[in-house]
Amino acid sequence: MYLIAGFAPGKSILWHAGASGVSIAGIQLSKADGASAVYVTAGSREKIDFCVNELGATAGFDYHTQDWPKEVLNATDGKGVDIIVDFIGQKYFQGNLDAAARDGRIVNLGAMSGTKLPADVDIGAFVRKRLRFEGSSLRSRDEDYQGKLRNTLVDHAMPKFANGGFKILVEKVFPWEEIVKAHELMESNQTKGKVICSIR
Repeated sequence: MYLIAGFAPGKSILWHAGASGVSIAGIQLSKADGASAVYVTAGSREKIDFCVNELGATAGFDYHTQDWPKEVLNATDGKGVDIIVDFIGQKYFQGNLDAAARDGRIVNLGAMSGTKLPADVDIGAFVRKRLRFEGSSLRSRDEDYQGKLRNTLVDHAMPKFANGGFKILVEKVFPWEEIVKAHELMESNQTKGKVICSIR
């Protein structure tokens, strides 16, 4: 959000997988740090209501029932969003290009729907809108980058955790012996926040 996407107060942002642990943190950080609007996509009305009513997102779009790129453009008077944070990959690639604003940045953190694009993807928006697309993974980063990221999180988030302004959301805690049940819960795509397995 900060180091790759260049987030700054006044920018709009779209978080895919709005009820995931990363997006829950991102929604709260975006709102606290002065985003002009915070949008989410999610797979149910319950999750969207959670993101809007409990986390403070501006609006959310159900990717099962809504044309989310069109809804983003409608919500932004045709402008699109300045930053998109995506974990989905192939299925959202074209939609991300369509929903991004001019000079927008798309940060890809995963490829839950796959990595191979269909032949009819139109990449014209890269030139027309001057878009930037960048992938990132913490695992491949060196210690300097990881330290910078940690310090950025401490600066922006720790005061809010300390005063109760940020929520830490845990869906369920399982004993290690029930790891299969934990995976089944995750695979059900019904969770909001983290699933934890404890080892004693």
